[in-house]
Amino acid sequence: MKSIPISLLIFPLAATAAARPTSHTRTPNFVIVVADDMGYGDLGCYGNKTILTPNVDRMAAEGIRFTDYHSNGAASTPTRAALLTGRYQQRAGMQGVHMPWDEATKNVGLQDGEVTFGHVLGQNGYKVALFGKWHVGTADYCSPNRRGFERFIGFRGANIDYVNHRGVEGDRDWWRDMEQWDEPGYATDLIASHACNYIRENKNVPFCIYVAHAAPHYPYQAPDDVEFRRENMGKQHQYPTKGHDAAMAYKAMIERFDKTMGDILASLKETGLAENTIIFIVSDNGPVGPGSPGALGGKKGMLLEGGHRVPGIVWGADAYVKGGRDCSETVIGMDIFPTMLDYASIKYNHARKPLDGASLRGVIGSGGKAPVRDLFWRNGNSVAIRSGKWKMILYKNGPVKTLLCDLEADAGEKTNLADARAALVDQLTAKIRAWEKSVDSEIKEQINN
Repeated sequence: MKSIPISLLIFPLAATAAARPTSHTRTPNFVIVVADDMGYGDLGCYGNKTILTPNVDRMAAEGIRFTDYHSNGAASTPTRAALLTGRYQQRAGMQGVHMPWDEATKNVGLQDGEVTFGHVLGQNGYKVALFGKWHVGTADYCSPNRRGFERFIGFRGANIDYVNHRGVEGDRDWWRDMEQWDEPGYATDLIASHACNYIRENKNVPFCIYVAHAAPHYPYQAPDDVEFRRENMGKQHQYPTKGHDAAMAYKAMIERFDKTMGDILASLKETGLAENTIIFIVSDNGPVGPGSPGALGGKKGMLLEGGHRVPGIVWGADAYVKGGRDCSETVIGMDIFPTMLDYASIKYNHARKPLDGASLRGVIGSGGKAPVRDLFWRNGNSVAIRSGKWKMILYKNGPVKTLLCDLEADAGEKTNLADARAALVDQLTAKIRAWEKSVDSEIKEQINN
């Protein structure tokens, strides 16, 4: 495909300082924290009674706890592509999960023509870094440093051993920019430590830090566990040691994640930047293994709510965030990109790469309503639409072909109303087909070019 110069897609930083909070002298910093496979019911602030998350719970109480936040996909790669680009991942050909052992995907990644928030913020005065998981391409050509991030420390693949940082097949997968790096330490601690250091190093300039945690994705490995993986072991996943308690390890992993959120917040306060920073805390998809979707049905890899309705928290000073509240507005991961642009007063050229996400500044900053729109998910042979209170899933395989639910009355999606609402099914099906035609035609056009 032909590369599109990134400069053609972005306008320079707007000079409309009046649009920014008058109590601050610069645009806000952004910290985007993404947990891996954390379910809707895995945090104390979302009802978990056994996992202790006091730092995140406090941030949710001081900020905004979304009760209807969604990842763009039911698995890692698709969600991260949408978060990075502000667009449906299907437009970039990133619908499936990329695995290093899969010949069909191991050399495929986010293409040159895709514009990330790293590109846009980086060309408008921000320092932009990624610490943690990339997972939208393991090849050098699509590494974070070539997709808008001036600093990258972390792993490119799907998951790692938390102690020795080996990937699923046993190869080392820990990088400092474009070079592999042998850095000792528990992955969750390292990711947060690098984020904290970056805050201190860049306290005098605006920054955006993408903190993409490995936790609590398998291998379920607590901070005091030994390494699980070894070189040349072949494709494996959890392989716990004999007598290993995955549920207890999972609890410890999330509690360590919570501890690092306290560290990041302390770094912002130490540098005097807490009043000038907006923090997003989300998950990339629903849970697997010992994780919990709460009262929702489904889990990772499914288009039931438990596969993509996940924790979503926003924390920030009063000038940016109208906090101390729950918010039931329906929002999605690709909204974070345009929200940052809005807060930073950056104009974006939609002519070539229009964003599908919408700015949530009105929702976050003043308690307004989210845009009225339909949202779509597609995973494997299933596709879903959310239209107001209605959620419909079309299955190509299985005993049920159509599932229609009223989420206001049935968030667990236990009662199928498809037969009783045939006309609505037809309307929603037509919307799904139009959406699929739109996103699929765009990737086909890119391939043809």
